[in-house]
Order: sequence, then C-alpha cells, then structure tokens
Amino acid sequence: MKTFAVGEFKTHFSEIIEQVRAGEEIIISYGKKKENVAVLIPYASYKTKKIQLGLLQHKTFKIHDDFKMTEEELLGL
Repeated sequence: MKTFAVGEFKTHFSEIIEQVRAGEEIIISYGKKKENVAVLIPYASYKTKKIQLGLLQHKTFKIHDDFKMTEEELLGL
C-alpha cells in the first residue's frame, strides 16, 4: 500500500486514480506529522466489503442488488 501526502496526491491525482483503478490501495496523509487520514480503494473492493453484526459476526451474507434497503438503513447509520 502506497502513501501520499495531500500535496503530492493533488499533484499526481490522475496517476494515482489509475493506480487505484488497477487494484492498488492508497493511503492519504495530512499535516506536518503526516497523519493517515484516508484510504482510497477500488470501488469493487468497497462494494464487496463484509459487515459484522453482533451475534452474526461469524456468519456471512450477501445483500442482493434488488434489496430495497441500503446498508446504511439496515445498520441504522
């Protein structure tokens, strides 16, 4: 996983987006301490993330595309 400071990210935005499209995960850091503040991941990875729900944390399930409730509504976010 590569790390870019905000200024470097802005300078190389198009190239970094291409890296993300190719499957790389990118960390964005900010400030003098270069604190990690964000991670860019490919959209396909985001869509397939797993959610752990309390007692169901060791179970897996898939929310189908025709499900009428968003993940945020389901989780009460």
